[in-house]
Amino acid sequence: MYPEEMVAPMKEELTTVGFDELLTAEAVDEAISKEGTALVMVNSVCGCAAANARPAVTLASKHSKRPDRLTTVFAGVDQEAVAQARKHMLPYPPSSPSIALFKDGKLVHFIERHHIEGRPAEMIAENLTSAFDEFC
Repeated sequence: MYPEEMVAPMKEELTTVGFDELLTAEAVDEAISKEGTALVMVNSVCGCAAANARPAVTLASKHSKRPDRLTTVFAGVDQEAVAQARKHMLPYPPSSPSIALFKDGKLVHFIERHHIEGRPAEMIAENLTSAFDEFC
């Protein structure tokens, strides 16, 4: 587990732009299973990937078409919520950071860490907005 004071700024980077923190397995299930679309960002302390993933989802969240719910769980902190989110993300292996888009409870788009590393936030956001145009 990471100390709260270490991860607080990384959490706030998303919550201040409208992402809801999912802290329990029940909250994850509720957010994903509702009718409509839900984006789940698995946040992490990884500087090489999360430093671009957070700005990417922020950029994408400003797109004209966007998910009904913007949510986040934090790997290494919100263990119960992350474990439950990852069950919904199968068959993909655990990946932090990662970004998942669900429609009516079904996973329809997933961006793994290796698709985030080394890519600028704008490129990741473009990938997401294309998925939003298709599924939202």
